[in-house]
Amino acid sequence: MKLKQLLLSIILTVYGLGANAQGWNGDLGNGKYKNPILHVDYSDPDVCAGKEGYYMTASSFNSSPGLPILHSYDLVNWKLIGYALQNQFPVEHYRTVHHGDGVWAPSIRYHNGEYYIYWGDPDFGIYMVKTKDPAGVWEEPVLVKEAKGIIDTCPFWDEDGKAYLSYAFAGSRAAVKTVLMLSELAPDGTKLIGNPAMVFDGHNGHTTVEGSKMYKRDGYYWVMAPAGGVKPGWQLAMRSKNVWGPYESKIVLHQGDTKMNGPHQGGYVETPNGDGWFIHFQDRWAYGRVVNLQPVTWKEGWPVMGKDSNNDGIGEPVMEYTKPNVGKNYPATPLVSSDEFNGYQFGLQWQWQANQNPAKHWGWSSANLGFMRLNCIPRDENVKTMWMMPNLLLQKFPGANFTATAKLTFENHPDAKESGTGLIVFGEDYSYIAIEQGKDGGLRLVQRQMINARTSKDIETELTSIPVNQKNVFFRAKVQMIQNIEPYNAKVTFYYSTDGKKFKEFGKSFKPSAGRWVGAKIGLFATGTKAVNDSSYADYDWFRVEED
Repeated sequence: MKLKQLLLSIILTVYGLGANAQGWNGDLGNGKYKNPILHVDYSDPDVCAGKEGYYMTASSFNSSPGLPILHSYDLVNWKLIGYALQNQFPVEHYRTVHHGDGVWAPSIRYHNGEYYIYWGDPDFGIYMVKTKDPAGVWEEPVLVKEAKGIIDTCPFWDEDGKAYLSYAFAGSRAAVKTVLMLSELAPDGTKLIGNPAMVFDGHNGHTTVEGSKMYKRDGYYWVMAPAGGVKPGWQLAMRSKNVWGPYESKIVLHQGDTKMNGPHQGGYVETPNGDGWFIHFQDRWAYGRVVNLQPVTWKEGWPVMGKDSNNDGIGEPVMEYTKPNVGKNYPATPLVSSDEFNGYQFGLQWQWQANQNPAKHWGWSSANLGFMRLNCIPRDENVKTMWMMPNLLLQKFPGANFTATAKLTFENHPDAKESGTGLIVFGEDYSYIAIEQGKDGGLRLVQRQMINARTSKDIETELTSIPVNQKNVFFRAKVQMIQNIEPYNAKVTFYYSTDGKKFKEFGKSFKPSAGRWVGAKIGLFATGTKAVNDSSYADYDWFRVEED
């Protein structure tokens, strides 16, 4: 085992990547942490205390698998342990790309020995999925209520056995928003009971109130919800002695004098010693909605999230703070971004843009052969750019500054002209470096980009290309934050190598952009234009990430 670790360390060093090459680390190693704890796009996070530690989920929108499950012992160091959805539901609908649709603002709760996740799909309704083992297999989703425009659902079980569900509306589908609703929920969590009621109206000063989470503390029913919109917004707390209200409200977290725009939308949790903590996101444009952790103190019966620096009773986000006291000091564990492709399945960080089509075999691991294969499956005729291509294998940006390098072999079928594979940085604007077989059968390296992919009717722009006479290449993308304040601009530079030692800059640098409700992503693809009975393919030996 020690010999294997030593050899891996030597290999990583040879290719210019440290042995601890991973992403962002929020644990400072001195008993404190920095925000964001995860510089990764886990939008609309929610958290609960479980049998062993804490569990978090987040919006996954159209990506598949969906509903990521993360686990932590100390609320600072998190590990991605699986997904609650192996396919987006309804399965057939999400076999094609539906950017920004799907899973919106889920909530996770531990109740009677089971873990429940509820979410609203704005086009189909309220779904629930549950399990006894969050790291294992989750049951098939239950459609709790068929509806259009219902989002941001959260269950609550009271001491008397009754259950409730809070939710909001997506104005784009429902033509109403900025109100919070409450409905009684069957105790088994599978259906709503009776008529819903409006329990909060945010039209007077709290526009776009949504994302509500329900709790009970000190005899009060609590509804915590963001308002004001994603980037400029704030966090509300509401309380009532009656679950149906009326609720009095107070702003408990805002940007104040800090540089953290829109600190809101998240989940509240308490450690065994009674300390309160609030996990929430901040939108950083191309970097997506990164995850922050705020201490929560209770003053005069109300929560103060972060630090009340000017004594106005409203919390402001902290950038550094003492780690939660959970009775033990856990080591720093950055999220895994690299993948050696040595296992029988992809690393959990990877997602497709849609559910896999059983008639199209996009790719697979090679078990013990030590590589991952992507097949150059021809695009559908109506898919002219990468924007609507379902078989992009992508992961979230793992930090503010990082370098990602991939080693691959492209095996081109002589009859499959215009097939290729490469490394892509993907959003509404995207760019990629690829090796491809041209119409003349020759191989070349090429860089292309697409601006305003969601709305543009143009095709990709080819920026540069050069011939290449070998099939084994290394691709690299270097992502650098060039503005550490809104709008958090970044720059991407592509490189290639034919020996894995000397890398040459390739093409033009690129400014990454967010996708539809998500941050930019990085990943791999293989595609073509002509169907043959044995497609071209790419074998990826590894994909390695180093934080810069």
